[in-house]
Order: sequence, then C-alpha cells, then structure tokens
Amino acid sequence: HCRDSPVQTNRKCSCSSGTCHAKDQYIEQFKDTLQTCVPNKVAAFIAEPIQGVNGAVQFPKGFLKEAYQLVHERGGLCIADEVQTGFGRMGSHFWGFQGHDVMPDIVTMAKGIGNGFPMAAVVTTPEIARSFTENLHFNTFGGNPVACAVGSAVLDAIAEDGLQKNCQETGTHLLLEFAKLRDMFESVGDVRGKGLMIGIEMVKNKETREPLPAEEMDQIWEDCKDMGLLIGKGGMYLQTFRIKPPMCITKEDADFAVAVFQEALIRHMERTAEK
Repeated sequence: HCRDSPVQTNRKCSCSSGTCHAKDQYIEQFKDTLQTCVPNKVAAFIAEPIQGVNGAVQFPKGFLKEAYQLVHERGGLCIADEVQTGFGRMGSHFWGFQGHDVMPDIVTMAKGIGNGFPMAAVVTTPEIARSFTENLHFNTFGGNPVACAVGSAVLDAIAEDGLQKNCQETGTHLLLEFAKLRDMFESVGDVRGKGLMIGIEMVKNKETREPLPAEEMDQIWEDCKDMGLLIGKGGMYLQTFRIKPPMCITKEDADFAVAVFQEALIRHMERTAEK
C-alpha cells in the first residue's frame, strides 16, 4: 500500500522573522502517517527534493533529513526522485538531494538525463542491486547502447557548456525578477524555487491565499502562449505556474519571459476590473 504524507497544508505563516516552525509541523504529520497509516516496518519512502508537479514546493530546512532518519529507523529505504531536479537544474548542486544533506538509498532519474531522448535510470547501492538477482527482472529496452551514448553526450554538454552554473546564475536572476511581480500584482501570491525550477502561485487575494480560479489561470496561460512564452501549471489546485526553461537559457531569454508574464498579468488585471 502507498500512502501520501501531507505537505504545505499550512497556508498562513505566523512564524516570526528568522524562525520557521513548518518543519516541526510537517514532521509531526509525517510521524502520524507512519504510526497510523502504514505497518511498523516501512518498505520505502520516495520524495522529490523539490516537488515539481505540486508547484515547485520546497521542503523546510531539515525536514527531508529527519524524514529519512524516521524511515531508516523503521527499516525502510529512502528514494530520491530526481526526474525533474537532477543533472544540475538546481544550480547549487548537481542533485537536488545534496541540498538537503541526505544520502538516499535509491535515486531515480529521467528527463534531463537524455535532453528529450526517452531515457531513464535507477542508481542504488551494490547491496540493493544484488537483491534484484534473487528474482527475475526483465526489461526489453534496458541498457540500450544508443540511449547510453545520448546520456553520456548530455553529461559532456552539461560540463563543457557550464549549464549547471548557468542554472545558478540565470535561475537566480529569473527568480528575483519574477519576485518583483509579487509586489506589483495582487494575484501573485508567492514566487519560489531554486535554479531553473520556479513556481509562481496565483491567488484571488494575498490575505486569504485562495487559489485563482481555473478559468482565470487558463486565460493567463493562453496569453503567455500567444506572446511566445510556454509555461506549465501545477499545484494542488493547479494554481501555480511552473517555470522550467531549458538549462541553456540566456539572461535575455529570461528577461523576455518576465516581460511576457508581466503583460499577461496586466491583461488579467484589466479583465478583472471590467467585471
């Protein structure tokens, strides 16, 4: 059986400046999940270092490390899902889990590993890998030499073109520029992220943090597309725009993206005023 543990359930923050109690709250929820929803012995715990489809949600500092400890105490394995965060996209680290000071037992990866080529991989310890020899595990396309050559070339390009550094520098620039829109528009509730993985959460107003209705999200999304900017949507209520550009994006590209998104927000504000 698989169980989800709640995260980002506290929509309002009452923490004083310089302090954060979110980690303690989420750990208590995690403990409750372990104690009431699963057997005493846990098979595994899987988590993205930064939640992707859920809207670029970042765990509070120390949460993942303590969660890993709780799972290991119950005999479980810890799996890092690096499908979206891996291969330098975080900028500061090659892998997302490195930013949490943890060492997973298993790492899953895809997307960035092949730069569009259909490829995925699992990396684990020798001990866990040996356990697969006890049962038949068959994959028709596993170990494809063409895919391996593509993956190797991608690693070379990341290193030779300095793409991880670009994620750090251009991603920080992009995040700061998008953050300015938070002060300009009532509908921008939060701007968060790391490297080139950014989420812009849209709300009806900042006080209640009620998600922006789907119809209005779609209108903004369509306006961006019509002006040449392709972005995704995510979050529990699909209220967050997901910004994950190619790792080779330039500062000029980033400025164009911000300008287009700002114009889409202006159009949304004008439509709202007409109602």
